[in-house]
Formats: sequence, structure tokens, C-alpha cells
Amino acid sequence: MAKIKMTTPLVEMDGDEMTRILWQWIKDELLSPFVELNTEYYDLGLKHRNETDDKVTVDSAEATKKYGVAVKCATITPNAARMTEYDLKAMYKSPNGTIRAILDGTVFRAPIIVKGIEPLVKNWKKPITIARHAYGDVYKGVEMKIPAAGRTELVYTAEDGTQTKELIHEFDGPGIIQGMHNINASIESFARSCFNYALDTKQDLWFATKDTISKKYDHTFKDIFQEIYDAEFADKFKAAGIEYFYTLIDDAVARVMRSEGGYIWACKNYDGDVMSDMVATAFGSLAMMTSVLVSPHGYYEYEAAHGTVQRHYYKHLKGEETSTNSVATIFAWSGALRKRGELDGNKELMEFADKLETACIRTIEDGKMTKDLALITTIENPVVLNSLDFIKAIRTTLEGMLA
Repeated sequence: MAKIKMTTPLVEMDGDEMTRILWQWIKDELLSPFVELNTEYYDLGLKHRNETDDKVTVDSAEATKKYGVAVKCATITPNAARMTEYDLKAMYKSPNGTIRAILDGTVFRAPIIVKGIEPLVKNWKKPITIARHAYGDVYKGVEMKIPAAGRTELVYTAEDGTQTKELIHEFDGPGIIQGMHNINASIESFARSCFNYALDTKQDLWFATKDTISKKYDHTFKDIFQEIYDAEFADKFKAAGIEYFYTLIDDAVARVMRSEGGYIWACKNYDGDVMSDMVATAFGSLAMMTSVLVSPHGYYEYEAAHGTVQRHYYKHLKGEETSTNSVATIFAWSGALRKRGELDGNKELMEFADKLETACIRTIEDGKMTKDLALITTIENPVVLNSLDFIKAIRTTLEGMLA
């Protein structure tokens, strides 16, 4: 059949380790044979980030603002060991953190539901989407080790030089402190992204903080959400037949565990980081979790929710067989292609994205899967495939659907 054409490029951000290998296989087997790919390519592999002093990460985010849609491979956030392994000039920040700060977005993560991969929480019947605020808190925290007894203070110096101080702690010996911040503009963007996403997907929205303990920091989040909801979204939610619900984070956790799913759970940055992994694991696998960064300015960046699968990469380098689950990375591509098609009015591209996702799910439900899923599936006698053969099995299913 003739390849599907793309009128506008999407931004392609390549990555690291095993996911970089999967990335190329996905393009070779599932995309290029069917779509005339039109991408603006950025290599966010750690080696190239080092060569460009991480400028390539900033460039890729700016390109996303230009074209509106990006798809990103998993990348390494370096630690001390990576500094040595890659001979880095600096311990570069998380590429995701850099991109999120530039795009001012909210990360929405949702499990991919497949028959035969049953949630560990028996009453969960529908996906639970985690909306994670992608700015500030501990991820931009400033930390200090306190060597001995002394006084620590929080100090605000206004532009006119006047100061406001709050005592943090009178130390009588060694300890630690951390300062973290957020800005109202980012919280407002977070709130609007969540409300708009709830309207787009016709799902209830829950939001939770610990405002009873954090009476200024967390309470500000609560107040901003409520103010924006009342002023801009209350009537729209009522017309759509959906609900906005606020509760304390500990109450939210209890409610989530008792629920059947089917809603968006908005969380502050750290809460969202932790809870998205919990939800993904409870639904089956982190490799079965979609992730999209949605900016209130109309930018979208799709990626897998997991990391670079380092252990499998080292096996791959030795020539050993791996069975790495590529579904979340495939769904990153399908999500980006669908959004590109939606923005460009390219129905054929949108339909292809839908079929690609269906092909992934059908292949697994037909009993062909990677080892991580075979270990937890209720399907009898699953066929365990290696990394490349699983992608090729999806291609076979996809070709049958397209024929």
C-alpha cells in the first residue's frame, strides 16, 4: 500500500541504551514501512548531550514549541558512576526536567489495559491516569549538610532590600536541611492542563495535597486549583457530566485503592513520581504505561514512562538475547502520530496510530509477549519472544489489520 504522508514534522528525540535499540527497530519494522516519516531529529543520547554541553536538549524543547508535537526515547540522567562511564564534562540535569521546565507542562501517565494482564488490585477495572506536576519541589531543591550546632533560617529578600525570616531549626548537632520552591504561574498552568485534559477525556479529576500540615505551600496548590476551577471550569465540568474532587493525599490513596479506576489523579511533582510507578506496577508493568507532557500552550511530548533498561542493554552488547517490552515506547510513537494527525487534519495518520496500538494489544492477547508479561499473565502457555521478534510479531498483526 502507499505510505501515509505527513505534512508537518514532529520532533524526534532519540535516547539511550536498550530503549535506543528498540527505538530503531520500531521505526524499521512498525513505522517506516507504512508511514513516510517526517521528523526533526535530535540525538539526546548521553554521549551527544555531553558533546553539545546539553544544548541539544534545550534545542529539542524549543523545536517542540515550534512544531507542537514531540516523541521522546528514554534517556539517562547521569550520576557519579555515569560521569566516569561516559567521561562527562558535567553531571547534566535530567533531560525530562529540562524539557518540562521549557514547555511548562503537566505529565499524564496511564496504564495500557490488556486482557490477560490483570491488575494486582482486584477491583481496578478502568485505567487510573496520574497527572504529575512537572516543576519544582524536591526536583529543584537546594540541600545543605549541617556540620554542627547552629541556627538555620529561611530568608526572603525583597527587591527593596527588606527581609522576612523564618526559623527552620536550631541544630544542637549535625543534620540536614532542604529548601524547595514553586511558582504560582506553574501551578496555574498545572491546574489548567489537568482541567482541560479531564474535559478532553471526559474523566473525573481528583487532586490531593497535604494542606493540613503544609498550611502555606500545599495549601497554595489547593487554593489555586479551586480558584481556577470556580472561575473557568465549573460550568464546563457540569455540562460534560464530570466532577472535580479535592481531598488530602492520604485519603486519596485510600480512595484509589478502593475504587474501580476511570479518573485522573492530579499529584504534586514528588507524589506523581511515586504514585505513577505504583499504579503502573499494580496494573502489570511499567513498560505498559503511557506518558504525555501536555502544555497549556498547546505543546505535546510523548514518551514511555520507564527508563533506558540498562541491564538488558549490557546483555545486548554481549550478544546475549533479551526480551524487552517495547509497548510503552510504541505507544509513545502512536500517541505522537495521532496528535500530529489531529492537529494537521490527517485522518489517515490518526487511524494508523489507532491500528498500531490495537496491533500491540492483540498480539499480547493472542499469547505472544515479552518475558515480563509472560511472568504475570493469566493467558495459558504464552509464547515468550525476544525483543526484536516481539516487534516483528506486532508487525505481522498490523499487516493483517491493514490488509
